[in-house]
Amino acid sequence: MKLPDSAAVTAIIRTVAAEEIMPRFRRLGQDDIREKGPGDLVTVADEASERSLGRQLRGLLPGSVVLGEEGYAADPGVLSLLTGEAPVWIIDPLDGTSNFAAGRPIFGVLVALVRGGRTLAGWIHDPLADRTVACEAGGGSWLAGQRLQVQQQSHPAVMTGACAGRFTPPPPGPDGRQPLLFAGSYNLNCAAHEYLRLLTGEGHFSLYHRLMPWDHAAGVLAHAEAGGFAARFDGSPYHPTDRDGGLLLAPNPTGWQRLRPLLLGDAA
Repeated sequence: MKLPDSAAVTAIIRTVAAEEIMPRFRRLGQDDIREKGPGDLVTVADEASERSLGRQLRGLLPGSVVLGEEGYAADPGVLSLLTGEAPVWIIDPLDGTSNFAAGRPIFGVLVALVRGGRTLAGWIHDPLADRTVACEAGGGSWLAGQRLQVQQQSHPAVMTGACAGRFTPPPPGPDGRQPLLFAGSYNLNCAAHEYLRLLTGEGHFSLYHRLMPWDHAAGVLAHAEAGGFAARFDGSPYHPTDRDGGLLLAPNPTGWQRLRPLLLGDAA
């Protein structure tokens, strides 16, 4: 399958973010935010962005279909699109909705193109900085004309990274002190920005227990194309059809093997 022009996809994402997301940032009314589940927010910006992205991306690639986070909220059955024959645009129209709704400047847009359960291309857009990482399988990850390369650290003591949710620390040493796990950690509540940190060298690892395709399909491909290594907690490769098994991203296989027991203990 011939991939659509990456620059055209980037242009669509940038335009939609500029027209549907940014004008609503810090301008949401009470009726513009609601819960679609306990603690799970959606705003009018999420919905408008997904409608516009879906329409334009389908037009860019005739015969393609759309799997969006908000579409899934209305009909979980749309996940079956990932096992069909048609190319699938996976869209997170506004990643970091809780940040956006609270006026915190940490949110983004994630788009991936998948066919036959394989991610072919991905885009990660930061609307506030107007920067977009674009990647294609076998073609590298690119930002502003520069090919990206993850920081190749392998020793956890000098790594920083995202720990979204639970992790199991090792037991205290003989002196009763907690061993140093890694140099630092953060949870941005926004996978787009956590992936951007990996890709720009601001972070070295990311740990996720929750796997939804719109959060990770684009980011895992971009990370791999920048020289990184990712696997589920049992060491198996990640696929956008995965729903469980967790996900750990590291600079390389050695770093992954060293981080896993520190972050997870014996959990699989």
